[in-house]
Amino acid sequence: MSELLLGDEAIAQAALDADIAGVYAYPGTPSTEITEYIQKAKHVQKLPIHASWCTNEKTAYEAALGVSYAGKRALVCMKHVGLNVAADAFINSAVTGTNGGLVLVSADDPSMHSSQDEQDSRFYAKFAMIPVLEPSNQQEAYDAVRYAFDLSEEVKLPVMLRITTRLAHSRAGVVTKPKVQVSPKPLPSSISQFVLLPVNARKQYKLLLSLQPKLLELAETSSYNILEDGTDTSLGIIACGIAYNYVKENTEKFGLKYPILKISQYPFPEKSAKDLIDRCKRVLIFEEGYPIYEELLRGLLNREQKISGRLDGTLPRDGELNPDIVAAALNHPQQSSFATPELLAGRPPQLCNGCSHRDVYEALNESLKDVKEKHVFSDIGCYTLGALPPFNAINTCVDMGASITMAKGAADAGLRPAVAVIGDSTFTHSGITGLLDAVNDNSPLTVIISDNDTTAMTGGQDSPGNGKLFNICKGIGVKEEHIVKLLPHRNQLEKNVAVMKQEFAYEGVSVIIANRECIQTASRKKKK
Repeated sequence: MSELLLGDEAIAQAALDADIAGVYAYPGTPSTEITEYIQKAKHVQKLPIHASWCTNEKTAYEAALGVSYAGKRALVCMKHVGLNVAADAFINSAVTGTNGGLVLVSADDPSMHSSQDEQDSRFYAKFAMIPVLEPSNQQEAYDAVRYAFDLSEEVKLPVMLRITTRLAHSRAGVVTKPKVQVSPKPLPSSISQFVLLPVNARKQYKLLLSLQPKLLELAETSSYNILEDGTDTSLGIIACGIAYNYVKENTEKFGLKYPILKISQYPFPEKSAKDLIDRCKRVLIFEEGYPIYEELLRGLLNREQKISGRLDGTLPRDGELNPDIVAAALNHPQQSSFATPELLAGRPPQLCNGCSHRDVYEALNESLKDVKEKHVFSDIGCYTLGALPPFNAINTCVDMGASITMAKGAADAGLRPAVAVIGDSTFTHSGITGLLDAVNDNSPLTVIISDNDTTAMTGGQDSPGNGKLFNICKGIGVKEEHIVKLLPHRNQLEKNVAVMKQEFAYEGVSVIIANRECIQTASRKKKK
């Protein structure tokens, strides 16, 4: 059966066809559509498949590891910076090993289309010493997921599927296969495997190290790693993941006959790379993201003069690749649709008309207009657009939850008023612990939770804290008289300004919950 699918959707369908018991995720572009596809699949509702959103990436990964422990298959999805949040569980799961198949999809965002950085998840996988699959197209993404579950159960390790934005959010025809029925694995027979006390961890770590030759051999013989012969050995090409498509587009267009080593399974197949390098005068490596394996090859083979890529300027050091960049590196400059027309005006993103965040920022700016040096600590979400005109209301956005902890530190350092702005979903993701720190130290700061009842930036997923924020803050220890609810609306501006000024003057921890439903989710509900 052939279907037109996004890369994300191909991954989701493959996971369903591989007989998963659950998908665990926190929404983050470009990975969000994987979980949404599974949630919306009609037949899933009749199956015992868990498919609800988690509070953050760490809880998602740990829940998926629990499914694996119980002997069933689990998919866990996140964007690249989400892996930072899940890193503790992820790294240690390579040491514990797995039981049922466990596949992690980490969706990287080179060029930072909707992210704070363009870190490369392959670094994490190399650090954890687990297998990685990096598909080059949607069909390969589908096939690789099914293979990844089998591989995970064969080597008893989590397997990472690394994709990038272009693959996640582009469509292609995908031939699907019949669903498999997988019998649950028995519970782990070793009672010490998942107990990482040092005495057990040392034993498990030796086991992980002993698996490395097998993982390397699997990569060397993998059907996802292919050496295509070529008659022109003046240049050899190594193309990783989606970069292979850009290379093939150019070699076919210009009739280039260079040998090409396609890499879509790691550990990096060193023998195959050495064979290519020995045959060719020079080697050009195309990898989306960091020059991880360009660095490895330069060190491994000690032939720096032969290997080119991002490190020597042949390719840009930052940003995603595209056919034009690849063409230029192959000395065939071309103009394509990737060039931005000069007449196209820049359109910076902005908050929706009617958005409750707008009213929060209008009240915030008005309440702080007499403060000479205004510093507002903010967080990651739609409300981060408050940094742009016409509001220019916030001064920081570093990582999930940092608004509260940075405001606490600034308050401890004497900054007054110390104000943090955070969304409802980000608050439950990573803000609660920072608020607890503030309560324990009685740091003088005000936290404004701009609560729009959803995770709006990624499409309107359910927010874990819906209807619970007041009680959460009270349970943490914020004094009830300083947990204030307000309605962010233009006709409430004067009242809201007065509330903010009052709480900013308080020499302790206060929380303002500004609650009004997202205009987009409200509109969708009305249409339904």
